[in-house]
Amino acid sequence: MGLLDSFEKGLERAVNSAFAKTFRSGIQPVEIASALRREADTKAAVVSRERIITPSDYLVRLSPEDYERMLSLGHALNDELFALLTKHARTQGYSFSGPLHISIEGDAQVATGTVRVNSSSVESSVSWQGVVEVDGREHPLTSARTVIGRGSDAGITIADAGSSRRHAEILWDGERAMLRDLGSTNGTKVDGQKIREAALAPGSTFTIGRTQLTFRVVPVSKGATR
Repeated sequence: MGLLDSFEKGLERAVNSAFAKTFRSGIQPVEIASALRREADTKAAVVSRERIITPSDYLVRLSPEDYERMLSLGHALNDELFALLTKHARTQGYSFSGPLHISIEGDAQVATGTVRVNSSSVESSVSWQGVVEVDGREHPLTSARTVIGRGSDAGITIADAGSSRRHAEILWDGERAMLRDLGSTNGTKVDGQKIREAALAPGSTFTIGRTQLTFRVVPVSKGATR
């Protein structure tokens, strides 16, 4: 079953069947969904092999007549569009540049039966942040130097008896990351190889004791915190 098929069935469950009479002419809800998906695909920006971002703010413009028809669905339509676009982004491996927002408005410049979609610029709304993932939890690198170990004073504390209190540190300048072992008892490994210090590419895994950690660089909406 395709995404749009799922959308249509979801919409059918969400709204009263009497609404079907409303859509005998003009734009159809599934066409709005398709236009949103095309906009996300068109504006998706490949930053690296592991990073593809797409806008988070979408404005759907319809003719006044079509807009009035869509208003009859209330929140059901917007909820379905939100769910569809979220699922499409996840399937394609996209990250939104911020919290997803979809709005619909009437525009006398748009012809009946057509849909226009505008989205925010990716570059103007996103910045990048380094994070370390441990057991499914992300720890943002909020300073230039972050110590990792089992000590309570470590920036990232791991409950691993095989790690030292101050086992290793990550140096992060906002663009690049370096992992440095701090003279630990059992050493630090990157991709299975013991290191004293090594550059960390996005997606690199490293091991401290028996704990595996992953370094990632993720998009963050400007002004937001993780």
